[in-house]
Amino acid sequence: MAREFTKVAVVGVGTVGAGIVETFARSGRDVVAVALDDEKAARGRDLIERSTQAAVDGGKMEAEARQALLGRVTITTAIEDVADADLVVEAVSETIEAKRRVVGQLEGIIGDDAVLATNTSSHSVTDIAASMQLPGRVIGLHFFPPVPVMRLVEVVRTVMTDPPVIEEMIELVTSLDKDPIVVEDRAGYIADALVLAYLNHAVSMFEANYASREDIDAAMKFGCGLPRGPLELLDLIGIDTAYSVLDTMHRQSGDPMQAPRPILKQMVTAGMLGRKSGRGFYTYDGPDSGKVVADTLTPTPPAAGGEGLRSIDKVGVVGNGTMAMGIVEVFVKAGYPVTFVARSQEKADGSLAKLAKSLDKGVARGKMTQEARDAALGLATPSASVDDLADVDIVVEAIAEDLDVKTDMFARLDAVCKPGAILATTTSSLPVIKCAMATSRPQDVIGMHFFNPAQVMRLVEVVSTLATADDVVATVADLCIKLRKHAVFCGDVSGFIVNALLFPYLNNAIKMLASQYATIEEIDMAMKVGCGYPMGPFELLDVVGLDVSSAILHELFAEFRQPGFAPAPLLEYLVQAGFMGRKTGRGFHNYAR
Repeated sequence: MAREFTKVAVVGVGTVGAGIVETFARSGRDVVAVALDDEKAARGRDLIERSTQAAVDGGKMEAEARQALLGRVTITTAIEDVADADLVVEAVSETIEAKRRVVGQLEGIIGDDAVLATNTSSHSVTDIAASMQLPGRVIGLHFFPPVPVMRLVEVVRTVMTDPPVIEEMIELVTSLDKDPIVVEDRAGYIADALVLAYLNHAVSMFEANYASREDIDAAMKFGCGLPRGPLELLDLIGIDTAYSVLDTMHRQSGDPMQAPRPILKQMVTAGMLGRKSGRGFYTYDGPDSGKVVADTLTPTPPAAGGEGLRSIDKVGVVGNGTMAMGIVEVFVKAGYPVTFVARSQEKADGSLAKLAKSLDKGVARGKMTQEARDAALGLATPSASVDDLADVDIVVEAIAEDLDVKTDMFARLDAVCKPGAILATTTSSLPVIKCAMATSRPQDVIGMHFFNPAQVMRLVEVVSTLATADDVVATVADLCIKLRKHAVFCGDVSGFIVNALLFPYLNNAIKMLASQYATIEEIDMAMKVGCGYPMGPFELLDVVGLDVSSAILHELFAEFRQPGFAPAPLLEYLVQAGFMGRKTGRGFHNYAR
């Protein structure tokens, strides 16, 4: 029968350590928390008190339960106070020197039957255990911040870990209402190996002034449904911790995408460690606060209207597929007359009927009135001729993701549309400048990348080329406000923000699977449970389509020439076999058809 581990000790009460203390205390266990000094002890106590008070304020904990929890926690600066603990979790700073030093101290204090766990996310558990007299009782327990909220715990075994200890830790983690995944001892394990490379890539965008920190974060939250943007997440993790994990991962793998960006080291040197220091990529109203305050990088929110904007009264949409009709719905709901062009009048009329059904669903769900539905539908005009777009103020092209097809269409629009009309493309990865140069008015061409389904997703990536006029950007920004969309702004680089960050991450997940380090189910679970992602990478790949994913990665590789962007061989093999994901009934997962 597995031990219950009624008395637990945690060494280190920073952000993660305090969260681990709170988690064990929530389970009814007595916890001794060891801080380095009185100042850190006070900070740790404050972190636990604030976190539990927030739970009470949010209705997730009773005030009496909070007081009982706090009564089970003892914070000390004497490491000898852990002597009678059944389990000691080391959660000191993410440096191998600090961890070796603490573990060495603990071995001479704890009983021979006690389990010693390290919360490291990057350093070798084997390395930590190897110098101990009883290495079989050493294991990794990698919790994820915020620890009381995130359910995943990676249980890291070494070649020396005693099998009963592994089973005991699985049962213990389950008793904490957490989800354990057992992994081998490799830097980054599953979640951090995938997430940190993605975060590092986001840092490179910010470092290059490609997009603002706010737009990078908003793009990933609104475009992918992530709980936090990458730079927000780095501030929560701690810039020093992220740097250390990336550095360790890069030393082990040699992967350029894991080489920490120079700005991270500069921020660590400057003491800009994120929330815990009150300043990281964002500025906070104090150390350990999550409240962002304005600083010199904070943009001024755009207001609807303004001088120097082009008038947008009539709208054209080229295409009648799912994306095109979603865009049509967005515009007519906002009160804009829209002419949409299909390949034939029959297809156009059929798409109008589909639009009517979509609007009917809005009425049925109570999201719009019958009168509003009728008014919106009355603003949509189906057509089979591009010539019918002669008097529109903006055209949004939403046809096949093929550069030749798009450039041909822009040449036709250039010949038809009136002077001053804005020509926008919804491409997600192709160069907007190529579309612009197919016209005699490149200054009027811009990217408006809506996300599918357009009538639901809030994000629009506004993509400027070197030739795009400033008033076109301003007009489209104003238009997005009127459409109730969140616009983010970036340059004309393949993948823009979302796909440039998303698909290398998905590609890395495929490579991890191919290396047989973890299964599809374990990787999907790690990202959903450990990082709060709405879908695991393989679930998402199957939804997007493996052929589409491969094509986007090929575009990214052609643009950036980064080895990490080249499609993983396993992805290419599946595409060649005709396994495209949900649409074919088989991809990384199998689907009943």
